[in-house]
Amino acid sequence: MVAALIEGTLPFLRPPALHQSRRHIAGRHLLRRVRRSRCCVPASKRPVIFFLAALSDDPIREWILTEGKATEIRGISSIGGGCINFANRYDTDGGSFFVKTNRSIGPSMFEGEALGLNAMYATKTIRVPQPFKVGALPTGGSFIIMEYIEFGSSRGDQSVLGKKLAEMHKAGKSDKGFGFDVDNTIGSTPQINTWSSDWIEFFSEHRLGYQLNLALKQYGDSSIYEKGQRLIKSMGPLFDGAVIEPCLLHGDLWSGNISSDKTGEPVILDPACFYGHNEAEFGMSWCAGFGGSFYSSYFEVMPKQQGFEKRRDLYMLYHYLNHYNLFGSGYRSSAMSIIDDYLRILKA
Repeated sequence: MVAALIEGTLPFLRPPALHQSRRHIAGRHLLRRVRRSRCCVPASKRPVIFFLAALSDDPIREWILTEGKATEIRGISSIGGGCINFANRYDTDGGSFFVKTNRSIGPSMFEGEALGLNAMYATKTIRVPQPFKVGALPTGGSFIIMEYIEFGSSRGDQSVLGKKLAEMHKAGKSDKGFGFDVDNTIGSTPQINTWSSDWIEFFSEHRLGYQLNLALKQYGDSSIYEKGQRLIKSMGPLFDGAVIEPCLLHGDLWSGNISSDKTGEPVILDPACFYGHNEAEFGMSWCAGFGGSFYSSYFEVMPKQQGFEKRRDLYMLYHYLNHYNLFGSGYRSSAMSIIDDYLRILKA
């Protein structure tokens, strides 16, 4: 690509619009320097110098204008973002791209997301945005470029969502056990996915245990740590009668990560994928808005396991603990209440 630019064989590239960021202000200064020295630069080479600097300085533009097969970026618009990342829509003559950036976390977070999206995409069940490129930002941080999906006016039909999600769980199997090929993140919290043949062991160590250790380290919260450890040691009977197989999970399924496309088909995004017990997918149901039609359709494809109701709060506990570690004490009481209830039920 660089050699082609040096030889001037890509005349169709147009200089991208300059924006009021430090990077683009620097680009404007570069252009002024080129103009001031134009007597020393052959006319056929002037645009090439600009493109080389602009593209190498902005890996997002570079990918879109090369591998993304666009020749012109016509607009960049913010489409909001969560409390972790920034999100933008890039409109080009070859279509639109969805781009997320994070100014402080390296590419590993988005690499984990891309692997999860690809795994869900490969099941050919529920729609997810296809990832195209992950990389580092030259000023620090990272980015991910993916398919832009035009969302519809609602979250879609709950019964269709339940059916499609169950189909993904049924299709996405692993012969390696419980875990994932890479560690990833839940929000910005590291999520350890070391493979294990035992679900209770995996969930104890890499989900509840990890979050409890983080709360102890971050807040010095010995009370929730000690009670949580008692629960971990005593929770085995909650799984009696359940047949647990590793299923591909989205991992962070709340209302903000659920939508529908223009045709009404459900779309799920921003995953924290791993292979686990399918019931763990409902751990964020306290802010997902799943209704009766969702569960009815889901259980038609993936039958309800014995003891489902007994385990529901256990899977919520992981996410309450994570919210406590991410956002502070507002979530502590919910996590502690679940722990106390289980300790009483289990007489632990």
